[in-house]
Amino acid sequence: MWSIFKRKKTETPVPNEVPTNVHATLPEQAHETSTSIASDSIVTDAPSEMPSPPADATPTTVLSEVQQTSTETTPDVEVALPPQLAVTNETPAEAPKQGFFSRLWNQLARTREKLGSGLKNLLTGKIKLDADTRDELETLLLSADVGIDTTDYLLEQLQQRKLKEGEDLHTALGNIMTELLLKAQQRPETIPDGKPRVILMVGVNGVGKTTTIAKLSHHFLQQKKQLLLAAGDTFRAAAVEQIKTWGDRHKVPVIAQGQDADPASVLYDALSAAQARKVDVMIGDTAGRLHTQGHLMNELKKIHRVMNKLDDSAPHEVWLVIDATTGQNAINQAKEFNAAVGLTGIILTKLDGTAKGGIIFALASQLGLPIRYIGIGEKAEDLRPFNAESFVQALLGQAELDSSL
Repeated sequence: MWSIFKRKKTETPVPNEVPTNVHATLPEQAHETSTSIASDSIVTDAPSEMPSPPADATPTTVLSEVQQTSTETTPDVEVALPPQLAVTNETPAEAPKQGFFSRLWNQLARTREKLGSGLKNLLTGKIKLDADTRDELETLLLSADVGIDTTDYLLEQLQQRKLKEGEDLHTALGNIMTELLLKAQQRPETIPDGKPRVILMVGVNGVGKTTTIAKLSHHFLQQKKQLLLAAGDTFRAAAVEQIKTWGDRHKVPVIAQGQDADPASVLYDALSAAQARKVDVMIGDTAGRLHTQGHLMNELKKIHRVMNKLDDSAPHEVWLVIDATTGQNAINQAKEFNAAVGLTGIILTKLDGTAKGGIIFALASQLGLPIRYIGIGEKAEDLRPFNAESFVQALLGQAELDSSL
């Protein structure tokens, strides 16, 4: 089934890594709010009349339903952006306010029922890790995809931990888990001074990069950041139109070329536009690729080299989008992408759709890469910066649920 990811062996040769005459065909009608820039060769905005959405993407369709349908037919194709990401002037009638911690608590229910409740029943009130308890604890951790190496680490730390007065093994394990995740959280993000911050999004096919970019863009727009998007996934037919559609909804400029265009050319144009417009953040999409496809990983390296022609520090961040339902294969994905392009962070999505959210501990322990954001639902606000303390509290049920948080 992986044959669908193969590229054509014969590609148009590029004489230079930085194209000297790279441009995209301008739309027949430019967006009314388009901002002119120095280079006439760059597409600056999505057209004012966007293509009609697919027939099944009705306003009442939720993301999870679309994804389920898509998975049954073409598992490698990302779904169209859900209507929840659109800006509307309508306010839900008397919708109760629910804070992010409340949503985190609710959306981690599957993993908490499998792992958190088991740990609570097994460890609460105990102050000594005997052989039987250790065996049961090991089984629980492995069943939640924590992984063998990380499970051994947690068990060893718990065995050596000297409990404080009033503390039990359940509380101690929660502290150890938090400390582990905090180590991966401590690397600060790179925010350059006086120039666009360039974020490159990478990942395998079907993890939801395009939807994640839309949610991440929403996050930056809420911070009043000037934003520009680059439609660097020129391989998948619907990817460019998805980015354009989202950009049109939110009046965010999108740099795009045609299908099968050179991704490095698109990203080069986008960075040129970002610099000319003096935007705050530029987010570049890339085509999904298997971490085992060496020639496609080399394509990411080329994107790096080409962007370096305009800014020797770009991209400033390279974030790998990982589907939490992937399991231990996520570790191999992260290792290969990190070796190829030097990851600076991970975005872990679909934590609400799995009972094996323990993969987050394996990622933090084995890679040392920071978890930048986590996705716990289909709404734009359900992608949030990762917080180790809140995550462990919600996972293990170590905090009282307060809907105002």
